[in-house]
Amino acid sequence: MYGLSEAAGYLGLRRERVRAWLDGYERGGIIYPPVIRIESTGDDVVAWGEFVELGYLREYRRKGVPLQQLRPVIDELRRELCTPYPLATAHPYIVGRELVWELQERKGLHPAIAIVVRTGQTVALATEADRFVKKVEFDPTGLGGVRRMHPAGTASPVVIDPLVRFGRPAVEGVATERLWELHDAGESIVEIARDYGMAETLVRAGVSYEEHQRSVAA
Repeated sequence: MYGLSEAAGYLGLRRERVRAWLDGYERGGIIYPPVIRIESTGDDVVAWGEFVELGYLREYRRKGVPLQQLRPVIDELRRELCTPYPLATAHPYIVGRELVWELQERKGLHPAIAIVVRTGQTVALATEADRFVKKVEFDPTGLGGVRRMHPAGTASPVVIDPLVRFGRPAVEGVATERLWELHDAGESIVEIARDYGMAETLVRAGVSYEEHQRSVAA
């Protein structure tokens, strides 16, 4: 579980945007429904499945198309896959692309926020969906939920795993926040690496990740 502000910070999103995707919002007298939650709860606690789906929606945040348009497709996927968080499972991306394509067409989903696209006879992942899949690890069966995320991409050693450091971003089990705090307090990368028995490149990656997140939040 994450706090709302905590989840927003880890994902590099504004708190208000996270709230809108989770619980919907009202603008100009029009009520826009939640994208991720079945119904608005106003709860500031973000479950792992919700956190992962927020990570998926993050890839589309600059498209300029209201992501609430995804809601009908997600609702259908919930029913078809019998899970409250269908975008946090492997099904839509690995074995269920034809189903997703059919639902998108039936619901008239805007092409800019499509999950899959058709190229000739092949149904492929849209650019944003592919970017998301490359940042997550599914369970070993390939059909279950996301086990952990690579928020800065797989080239970075930083991972977010709900079973490690209470789901905080970490490098080899050490919270990136802790690495940054030590460096900010004046310890060198070399000293931190020695104290934790880690390679300097790993410590540097953790510190850089935190610095980037903090600059985005600022």
